Amino acid sequence: MLDILLTRIQQKHRTISYPKGPAPELPDRFAGAPVFDPGPCAEDCGRCADVCPTRAICRAPELRVDLGRCIFCRKCEAACLENRIRFGPDYRMSVRKREHLWADGRPLQLAKSLDAAGKRLFGRSLKLRQVSAGGCNACEADVNVLGTVGWDLGRFGIQFVASPRHADGLLITGPVTANMKEALLKTYAATPAPKLVIAVGACAISGGIYSGHEQVNDGAVDILPVDLLIPGCPPHPLTILDGLLRLLGRIEKLSQNPI
Repeated sequence: MLDILLTRIQQKHRTISYPKGPAPELPDRFAGAPVFDPGPCAEDCGRCADVCPTRAICRAPELRVDLGRCIFCRKCEAACLENRIRFGPDYRMSVRKREHLWADGRPLQLAKSLDAAGKRLFGRSLKLRQVSAGGCNACEADVNVLGTVGWDLGRFGIQFVASPRHADGLLITGPVTANMKEALLKTYAATPAPKLVIAVGACAISGGIYSGHEQVNDGAVDILPVDLLIPGCPPHPLTILDGLLRLLGRIEKLSQNPI
């Protein structure tokens, strides 16, 4: 017992202080929300769109990136001869509506909190059933990270449960493959109303790199009413946590803080 107490004293407090304190420092290679230089692209240049593996880049009438499709591979950043597009350090990318994931150089319309009734129901206790609808396990792994001592998702009253009948909503990862669509719909039906649906990662939002394949349904957005979309491939745990807390109205005052 004394050894355990001594180790605890030596290790000190290991859980991040976010959102009350500063966000943890992210590595230099982290690719957050894209940053654009103003002005039109050269008419004869389409290098960024040509190299994009998920067709996430639109050049007309102005340069835009669909973060719902983007896998943050940074190929467009490397291909742009004018250095017009870069991926910055901003981890805040979660939104409430699919159309808000179009990045065009202006600030994203970050996720607003639930209404008063929603916050009263879910604000202090949110139980989620996680559904991997054909995912590669990258998004699933970063969701699991939130349960470790460094993040301690439970301190916000957010927990994952084994049964949809005990859940307040679903957290979906993966492109919703053909053999998972019915399972997803049954899980949604088994979740008591009122309920939330959260799509995590490019696959769950748009199908990601599998978009358009005959064996996937291009994510959950066209199948279920999604309340929160968290882009990334996979999203960083901080991006996921930020989105969940915004939905619950736990960090509204921090939404305009600089990075």
